[in-house]
Amino acid sequence: MDGWGRACDNIFVERFWKTVKYEEVYLHDYHSVAEARFRLAAHFQFYNRERIHEALGYRTPYEVYSGKQSNFNHVQAYPTMHLKQIHFLS
Repeated sequence: MDGWGRACDNIFVERFWKTVKYEEVYLHDYHSVAEARFRLAAHFQFYNRERIHEALGYRTPYEVYSGKQSNFNHVQAYPTMHLKQIHFLS
């Protein structure tokens, strides 16, 4: 972080790790490093392929990056909720 305005670039990384801590790490008691790695890898898959993001127009990072539709059906996963309400789950 040695250039002018570089601290602003760090905001996205800080928010991502805050999300990982609150949605995964603080909720589970890992009994080994291998278990923690496995659970974190599964959470990263969920975060990128299933979890919709308000800032991305209620799409997943995978959908935005690849331009493809994710196999995960958000409407079936949350059938009683309107699509705009889903971001409150995260």
